[in-house]
Amino acid sequence: MHMLRLAAAATAAILISACASTGEAQGRRLDPSVPADAMAIQRKVQCSTVENEPVVYWWHGKALSRRQGERDRHLFDVEGMNIRACSSITNEDGVPGFHLVSREILLYKDKDTGEVLKTWDNPWSGETVDVLHVANDPVNWRSYQVNRDGTPATWSGEIGGPNWWMQSTFPLWYPNPLAGDFQKEVGGTYHATELFNFFGRTQDLLDPSTKTAIVTVAWTRIADWLPWMMMNGREGMMYMHTSGHKLASFDELSETMKAEIAAHYPEYASPPPPGDPRPNMTSWTYYLGIKDGSIQKPQR
Repeated sequence: MHMLRLAAAATAAILISACASTGEAQGRRLDPSVPADAMAIQRKVQCSTVENEPVVYWWHGKALSRRQGERDRHLFDVEGMNIRACSSITNEDGVPGFHLVSREILLYKDKDTGEVLKTWDNPWSGETVDVLHVANDPVNWRSYQVNRDGTPATWSGEIGGPNWWMQSTFPLWYPNPLAGDFQKEVGGTYHATELFNFFGRTQDLLDPSTKTAIVTVAWTRIADWLPWMMMNGREGMMYMHTSGHKLASFDELSETMKAEIAAHYPEYASPPPPGDPRPNMTSWTYYLGIKDGSIQKPQR
């Protein structure tokens, strides 16, 4: 569930499309077109301007099917969290930026009872399958005041009066880590799209004295069937439609999520250490790690 990492990675690549509104309090405000200010704005949206301060995002919604010739099915509910922190860095050319380190969980829940699923009844195959929830550790990325093409970094959002918003679309197409050596010949490429919208208040975002921004997030994912669903190549896909927000603290997580973390994912009570050098994990590489034994599956 690298959904928030992908959304954040685009914020340094696209020029801002609107300027700040008039009529607000006088005094200096952060300028989204200035690289140093753009970095501060990104940090306020994604985490905090305070070095290594933990920040938590939380979201929830539904997962549904889409197949030709049949009505979409509400398969199960989903609930996710991402805990992260930011620290200042410079690249090899001395350009300032920041490093975001994070871990994230996505739980699959019974659509009627809200209970965290242990098994799921596949309505097409009739098989009862074991559920594997997402536990991606780490999900990290870096951003600098200069883009990869050498242009100055600016913020990608829009500002309209008292509110700001930012949207990102990520079509994903890469070799599936669960497939074999002949993916181009017979198929096996991972195909998905991640859609993000972030919203907040202009005053929080552009005030240099605030360390973070109050953020609402919407996340939609269109993707292949999850591997644990055991769909055996059946036609179709699934989509998840969720919304949530940045929390004031870890304690604001739902009781369900806090209980899951305490029982099965205790390391998710804090972000990875600053400078975490590990390669990023996705839900599919996590599944592969469970299958090949390199990752221990939580016992339920």
